[in-house]
Amino acid sequence: MTDVLMPKATAVWLVDNTSLTFEQIADFCGLHPLEVKGIADGEVARDIRGADPIANGQLNREELDKAQANHKYRMKAQASRHADLLKPARKAPRYTPVSRRQDRPDAIAWFIRHHPEVTDAQISKLLGTTKATIQQVRERTHWNSSNIKPVDPVTLGLSTQLELDDLVKKAAEKRARDDAKKAKAAGGAGATLKPAHETTAEEPLESDETPTDDLDADEEAYDEAEDAAEDQGDDGDDQDADETAPAEEA
Repeated sequence: MTDVLMPKATAVWLVDNTSLTFEQIADFCGLHPLEVKGIADGEVARDIRGADPIANGQLNREELDKAQANHKYRMKAQASRHADLLKPARKAPRYTPVSRRQDRPDAIAWFIRHHPEVTDAQISKLLGTTKATIQQVRERTHWNSSNIKPVDPVTLGLSTQLELDDLVKKAAEKRARDDAKKAKAAGGAGATLKPAHETTAEEPLESDETPTDDLDADEEAYDEAEDAAEDQGDDGDDQDADETAPAEEA
């Protein structure tokens, strides 16, 4: 369905000059029936002047008569003869005067030196040059490389200061977004800090260093010490017996 130009103004005219229902007007103008009711009650579009859809070529008299005779009929809008005038004009390629064309390599060199974040496509669009020329200036293979000096395009008259500022701002914002994405990707792929409960937890014992092994070793050492003490005690008793035996004989 063709969109109606000035839908509220058209609805105002249809409410004031026809016997159409709110649903019919809402369907034709692309509005909500309650909005059309508000227009009829004077609560919506109070200061809007009605626009005749028949006069501006969006509706013919036959369609309007059919809709007024049958409240279930839905009108079909026609393409307005003024619709072509409302289409946004396509911006023509930037024209650079012949007297200024030899200055474009200087402006390109200025961008390359002072604003490397600006892409070749942006430079080409602003200066009306080609990517091949930009590449030649960057690689110093341009036929006039020895005479190229970086000069800003505003001084050369190739652009306005507002255009230049807007271009540099957009390029800087785009570069900042790209850097943020790269940093986020690098941070996600790198190692992260471990939680505190993991770093402070005791390390588990190795399989060959179980607590039972330590207890067995302690028990063996205790038994050896006890045996050594008993042996020493036996030696002392034998010595005492040897010393007392001659005394009894005497």
